[in-house]
Amino acid sequence: MSLDGEIYLDWNATTPPHPDVVDAMAGAARHGWGNPSSTHRTGRAARATVEDAREAVARLLDVDSRDVFIVSGGTEANNLALRGAVGLVVSRLEHPSVTRVAEEMAERGVPVEWLAVPPSGRIAAGHVEDALGRLPRGSTVALMAANHETGVLQPIAEVAEIASRAAARLHVDAVQAVGKVDPAAWRGASSLSLAAHKIRGPKGIGALAFVGAPPQPVLFGGAQERGVRPGTTDPVAAAGLAVAAERARGGPARHARLQHLRNRVEKELEGLAVVNGDQPRLPHVTNLSVEGWKGDELVAALDLDGVRVSSGSACSAGTTEASPIISAMLGERRAATAIRVSLGETTSPDDVERAIVVMKERVTRHPSPP
Repeated sequence: MSLDGEIYLDWNATTPPHPDVVDAMAGAARHGWGNPSSTHRTGRAARATVEDAREAVARLLDVDSRDVFIVSGGTEANNLALRGAVGLVVSRLEHPSVTRVAEEMAERGVPVEWLAVPPSGRIAAGHVEDALGRLPRGSTVALMAANHETGVLQPIAEVAEIASRAAARLHVDAVQAVGKVDPAAWRGASSLSLAAHKIRGPKGIGALAFVGAPPQPVLFGGAQERGVRPGTTDPVAAAGLAVAAERARGGPARHARLQHLRNRVEKELEGLAVVNGDQPRLPHVTNLSVEGWKGDELVAALDLDGVRVSSGSACSAGTTEASPIISAMLGERRAATAIRVSLGETTSPDDVERAIVVMKERVTRHPSPP
């Protein structure tokens, strides 16, 4: 995606809203702006929009719509899913909305087992089984489907079988996987998180699919979302979520074509950068460590050249800390020199070729010591 010379290669941070999403939201803003909890015609129209979004998410995730809760995004979904867990298996590969919940749980005395992180970035399913053996029956495993920094896919199917045998829940943060890979990547989960803005929808809305008894609420108030998520749902955002979720069902095919472009980036930068994370990975993302550069400084330098990439999770932006994910995998030095390049469905071969030229020129010019 190129706008006024900009090459946007930070699709894992957020995606540009699709024109169909924008149109749907504009229509809802004009005609479906009512309170979904009101029983009059205006309220019923708004409620129908929210329910359409719920149904679209259910089709995308292959779950029952009764198990879908509309929330503000992935962070809230992850917090809700882990609420009330009697024990937790987790690793430092997870998003901060999971790892920080785990740390808070441990402070309250809830038993938490931290899994070892291999250099590949892919958790060993056997380690999950061992960890569950040390926790109370009915504990929870938190394992994201696809890592937000490296794109590494986790062994969800194997872990789902292990969790089932141990009568444990498996929560899968599917925020980065949905719309990029086949739904088999998260099949077997007890709960799933989704964020609309990662699939070309609006920010501030997402979903939690939670099978079984509803999760414990974080907030208390009205009866919206079966009391799990009280507060007035925005029908305008829901209209955008509905369209984004429907489009995302065709997303894996659209993203498959990006793999050769991602591979070209890695090949052309071979010798200048090393890839962090092994296969299997998402087809559109690579995490690269560039010796001689601090990741955040290289991001800033590339920004001046019109190429938009990142040095880690957008949720950690503005901090001086190196990526805890790359640190856990490969050490702090590799983490300090890491950048993430993530392509999207409108990224063109020309965008990639221009970005490669810029990155080669930049990394070989005026490096800064890490």
